[in-house]
Amino acid sequence: MAPLDQGKGVWKSGKGKGRKTPKGRQVDDIALGEVQSLLGDNPRRRDLLIEFLHLIQDEYGHLSAAHIRALAEEMRTGQAEIYEVASFYAHFDVVREDETPPPALTIRVCDSLSCELAGAEQLQQALKDGLDESQVRVLRAPCMGRCDTAPVLEIGHNHIDHATPEKVQAAIAADDTHAHVPDYEGYDAYVAEGGYATLKSLRADGDWEEVQAKIKEAGLRGLGGAGFPSGTKWGFVRANAGTRYLAVNGDEGEPGTFKDRYYLERTPHLFLEGMLIAAWAVEAEKAFIYMRDEYPAVLEILATEIKALEQAGLVEEGYIDLRRGAGAYICGEESAMIESIEGKRGMPRHRPPFVAQVGIFGRPTLVHNVETLLWIAKINREGPECLNAVEKNGRTGLRSYSVSGRVQNPGVHLLPAGSTITDIIEACGGMLEGHVFKAYQPGGPSSGLLPASMHDVPLDFDTLQPHDTFIGSAAVVVLSDQDSARDAALNMLRFFEDESCGQCTPCRVGCEKAVKLMNAPKWDQDLLEELSTTMVDASICGLGQAAPNPIRLTMKHFPDEV
Repeated sequence: MAPLDQGKGVWKSGKGKGRKTPKGRQVDDIALGEVQSLLGDNPRRRDLLIEFLHLIQDEYGHLSAAHIRALAEEMRTGQAEIYEVASFYAHFDVVREDETPPPALTIRVCDSLSCELAGAEQLQQALKDGLDESQVRVLRAPCMGRCDTAPVLEIGHNHIDHATPEKVQAAIAADDTHAHVPDYEGYDAYVAEGGYATLKSLRADGDWEEVQAKIKEAGLRGLGGAGFPSGTKWGFVRANAGTRYLAVNGDEGEPGTFKDRYYLERTPHLFLEGMLIAAWAVEAEKAFIYMRDEYPAVLEILATEIKALEQAGLVEEGYIDLRRGAGAYICGEESAMIESIEGKRGMPRHRPPFVAQVGIFGRPTLVHNVETLLWIAKINREGPECLNAVEKNGRTGLRSYSVSGRVQNPGVHLLPAGSTITDIIEACGGMLEGHVFKAYQPGGPSSGLLPASMHDVPLDFDTLQPHDTFIGSAAVVVLSDQDSARDAALNMLRFFEDESCGQCTPCRVGCEKAVKLMNAPKWDQDLLEELSTTMVDASICGLGQAAPNPIRLTMKHFPDEV
């Protein structure tokens, strides 16, 4: 009897001799070997997709079609799934078969408000004119969290503060394209000052409810922007049985905000101890730190110090899972961040359910901001009075204001929570020579612009809502009489247009239409107001809901400019 595969009609059909390969793009053996080498012994879990894409992007400078196919083979998933994730994030360069890969070196010039005020547009043009585009790619990029040293650019992973074309040429000549890690307090120095004694004591015989009461007494609220009472979250998460997780939101992408980077580049272990105290309080089985890719030095610091904690036996190996963002402001929204941790596009989820019930991998998840966790450590070490003993203008506590723009000494200023813009400018050494205070952004572009006449409003939670704005992450940008409120508002809306995830039509289309209307010589205020109302009412997350604030406040306070 003839072998089965030689029988007519079996395996083969028609005139052909059958396919030698499956349909679609074939696996390239060389590319597969390269991907396998990069992935090493890592488990091929779906949630690690973004980490694997970073490995390929870092090694080859782009994501080729061959590498995407090889990665799909290795992870046993579809190429379309990998493509849709890779193409969502700004820091991945997807290159098709017939396309030319980008040059080996990329320069990203920040074009957010503080950098625009400092001449970023002219800097970008000068670099484009002065560099060989076949060797160096010059791109505009959103806020890099270094607004106090504007204008800023990133060459490779090296950030250049107060950037000039001359500094760029010098960095290229010296091949200085890697992150510069600043001096910071390491594990041994932190322990020598009493660090982790509180954590060890709580783990031995602590009562989580006592710690929660202490956090509530201190009046600590979420410092990522939403301002939700921090201790209250713990009860919500603990109320759910089974596996629980903790997630740290380190994606401070709100233009003008850089306080988290400031603290992490100085005292990372104060943050790490606070994180481990919060993880202990909710009995989290794992702690995820989601850190933005724009902070390469911080990523290096955290990777080093997490290893130090593992070697000291304070955490088991792998308990702290450091995840690297890939350039998406929307991932600062907690549910979008969780989607990204799971290796997906950073699309905000519809709520309810809230992440305290259904978070990472569908399990209850406690989400805290970096600075919030720093204060949790301080409150447990020094008592609630380290925060609640300070009062000003009827407000209690301290705020880390990230201040930039037309002031003498921009930077992070720790001031009483009831501070006004007058107090903040004074703490910065006053206005720049020759500049007269005109307007200010109280909490990032989401908060819009307020005029100098509103100089006596305390910049804190709940004090700005009556004025149709909010404190957010306390990203204060100061404008002078040499700046245009209209241009500043347009800068903010262009940012939202770029960063909208595109999931919901009111935000995706609304931001685009707003930018077009704002480019007109004279604003159609009625149409802009109608558009703003639709965006606020119908967008599913805070990006679309807050994006109209710059439009509305500019029309309200600077009518002569529009």
